[in-house]
Amino acid sequence: MKPFALTYTTPRPPAPATPFTYDAVRQMNTCPDGTLAAVNYPVLTSTASTTSTAGSATHNDDD
Repeated sequence: MKPFALTYTTPRPPAPATPFTYDAVRQMNTCPDGTLAAVNYPVLTSTASTTSTAGSATHNDDD
């Protein structure tokens, strides 16, 4: 039998896929074609930010 608190828990939804990855050499988020995610208008409008995955997820990149 589950503890009472766990009866009402729900699984965490998976993290959304991002159309960019962190480039450690350039220290910036880049799109698959090598362009900067911070200046890619479709990426910005679809994700609302280019938050880095290489550190604190609360700080935006300083591109």
